[in-house]
Amino acid sequence: MTGGIAGRYADAIVSHSRLVVVLVLLLTGVVAAGAAIGESEDGGIGQFDVDSEETAAQEEIEATYDTDDAVVAQIVVRDEGGDVLTRESLLEGLRLQQEIREDDELNATLDDGGIVGLENVVATAAVFEDRRAEGDGPPDATEPTLDEQIAALESRSDAEVEALLADVLAPDADREGDQAGRASGAGDPSEFLPTDYELGSTTADARIVFVFQVDDSSPDEDPEAAYEAQVAIDRLVEDRFDDAFVFGQGVVDEASANAVGDSFAIITPVALVLVLFALGVAYRDVVDVLLSLVGIAVVMAWLAGITGWLEIPSSQLLIAVPFLLIGLSIDYSLHVIMRFREARAGLLDRDGTAADGGSDRGVRAGMTASVAGVVVALAAATFSTGIGFLSNVVSPLPAIRDFAVLSAGGILATFVAFAVLVPALKVEVDDLLETRVGIDRRNQPFGAGAGLANRVLSGGVGVVRRAPIAIVLVALVLAVGGAYGAAGIDTEFNQADFLPEDAPEWAKSLPGPLAPDTYTISDDAAYLGDNFRERGEGSRTEILIRGDVTDPATLAAIEDATADADGSDGTIVVRSDGRAAIESPVTVLREAAAENESVAAALDERDTNGDGLPDEDLAGLYDVLYEADEDAASSVLHRTGDGGDREYESARLLVSVRGDAAVQDAADDTRTVASAIEAGGPVTATATGGPVTTAVVQDALLETLVQAFAVTLVVIFAFLTVLYWVRYRSLSLGAVTLAPVVAALAWLLGTMALLDLPFNSETAVITSLAIGLGVDYSIHVGERFVDERRGADGTSESLDSALAATVTGTGGALFGSALTTAAGFGVLALALAPPLQRFGLVTGLSIVFAFVSCLTVLPCLLVLRERLLGRIAT
Repeated sequence: MTGGIAGRYADAIVSHSRLVVVLVLLLTGVVAAGAAIGESEDGGIGQFDVDSEETAAQEEIEATYDTDDAVVAQIVVRDEGGDVLTRESLLEGLRLQQEIREDDELNATLDDGGIVGLENVVATAAVFEDRRAEGDGPPDATEPTLDEQIAALESRSDAEVEALLADVLAPDADREGDQAGRASGAGDPSEFLPTDYELGSTTADARIVFVFQVDDSSPDEDPEAAYEAQVAIDRLVEDRFDDAFVFGQGVVDEASANAVGDSFAIITPVALVLVLFALGVAYRDVVDVLLSLVGIAVVMAWLAGITGWLEIPSSQLLIAVPFLLIGLSIDYSLHVIMRFREARAGLLDRDGTAADGGSDRGVRAGMTASVAGVVVALAAATFSTGIGFLSNVVSPLPAIRDFAVLSAGGILATFVAFAVLVPALKVEVDDLLETRVGIDRRNQPFGAGAGLANRVLSGGVGVVRRAPIAIVLVALVLAVGGAYGAAGIDTEFNQADFLPEDAPEWAKSLPGPLAPDTYTISDDAAYLGDNFRERGEGSRTEILIRGDVTDPATLAAIEDATADADGSDGTIVVRSDGRAAIESPVTVLREAAAENESVAAALDERDTNGDGLPDEDLAGLYDVLYEADEDAASSVLHRTGDGGDREYESARLLVSVRGDAAVQDAADDTRTVASAIEAGGPVTATATGGPVTTAVVQDALLETLVQAFAVTLVVIFAFLTVLYWVRYRSLSLGAVTLAPVVAALAWLLGTMALLDLPFNSETAVITSLAIGLGVDYSIHVGERFVDERRGADGTSESLDSALAATVTGTGGALFGSALTTAAGFGVLALALAPPLQRFGLVTGLSIVFAFVSCLTVLPCLLVLRERLLGRIAT
């Protein structure tokens, strides 16, 4: 829209204001109906698809190996400085299991493995001891019931239980406890004790119990029944033990949801009061505040409708969209209404009005001038930010494409609400109040007059006039420093960063329903990662080995690579005996040989150098292993064919990693082991598993967002260059207008590095606000300056006049917008949920930096450009 087109557009909106209001509201109703008609699902990072060798390896493992699909919760019982291996503590653990089993709903979520802990191993050993005493032969090796286990421990003294513990936990492999461990499904009993547990000791300050669950939900759904059971079990644990906790995805989800609820219970009224206060300060008029809120409501209705009609699944990436739109809505509203006030107060020097305020326009004439003056800037900001976000539709990730479409649709809705509906609605409301009620609707624009805002903005004009070069140089130095700091910014994705934190003391002192709960989930996750080998989601990576897996060199390479991981300070868990917690064909062979004479004999026969590994006929040894223990063998080896046609196609390693570690770190450590295997054997080794594939997705997501940044800036630059060439025959204004946006983005990234805020898929989406709001602010300032300058006579006074009108006029609207949005969303930094904290902090910073850059750097660049053009002309 240029020149006369903008005027004709404004005249059409004002002349047919009632029809415009009706049509926009009808259209809003149609769009908003999508919220009720359409269906959307929850989406997540884990549901993204990325073509990579890691995901291909994971798919092959799922197709060829028996993967453990059980949901796992972990119960940690601890007594810092005490002992959790006492008779009474073990009995309490068994009684807890009995209480869970007696609850039909909880029991229905347990799989065949049920609940397994050290108490089960010790109690099973006691039952076996009793069975041996009752008969002449070996004891019945069937797993005893919980009642039998409890009775066996209750019948023993503390000293007798300690003796059983000594047998079960003895470091030698040939012991009665082995049979008890296998019968109880426990495996190595030391896995239930901290990683710093001293082998052979009968005391420990903590122990872990694993709860294996199943759920009838489909693979694409969360196992809600199992998750709800975890929360119920957590309550039982709290009632029975003085210091214990349950950790599982259900407990995490419950704590996260409660933390978000508590956060919004505290922050929502504060944010609402701050936003309304800021809008009240900017408008100083209830009617204009209500009109802005109506426009925001229309934008949110469009957003919900678009989500429904397009069936866009919700995901964490979309959290920034409504906040971006609310920020843009406030900004658009302020520009329209403040320009309207300038027109009515006679502060515009166009179309016969006096610059000194000696004359003024009526309601309709004022709105026509207002819309004609800002609609080009609004349209340019809408197009540039919309196209910039829409550039993400080329992403291979579905959630990024959804983010792009929803953002672009919402930005269009913002233009409809505040460049079409609000002007027409304000005309009708103000006209009604003036003609029917007799209320004078003329108000002073924010930043005009003799108030504090005007003095601040006018002072900024003076600084820009006197030292534009110095300001630009300072901004450049800060931008370079920010870019340098951004080069070292943390890009890791860590699920532990999303766990809620406990509230500060001031929040806990709030009255009644405002007081938040106590949240220890973050500390629990850290304790679990520091002290135990975890089970469940995010606690294990895998390595798929393809090629000649029956070559003895392959087995030797696995042995060497896993031995090098012993004692690692990285993410791979180290057992209490100092070995890396990695299950492989080597460990399965050795464990089978220790328990099965035929496997031991076959291994000795093929071990020619006495190193404990076969040196020939590895395929034959694997056949013996399969005959002895097919379940164990098939967990690390995949073979095809029958009889003499059997072939071993692949092998895999199961690597236990810290569940609270960054997925990129877990992936790197797993890849290190895989690379060592490849270097030492005639095979290929691919790191995969949940943390690895999550790291691949996160890296792809971050790469896509960074590419989108670049595409967005290029698209906006091209658009602004064309726009200003068509309007003003200038090729430099596009670059000048975009420069402050780039500077603000560099400042933001540098500040994130200083504050140790990660730049990952979450914060990368949030930093899109820096571009969205920055471009919007910059276009308004640039368009207003050029528009004011175009009407001047070219003298230095006219340059000063244009600068003053821009900074105090448009700058006043930007000041009100920045104040409102930064106050409203920056308060989220007080939230209990870390994602909300980061969102509030990064959003507030992006708004502040965009405002400061557009009212300092951009005016200086515009002044320097004018002076340079003046020198060239002379």
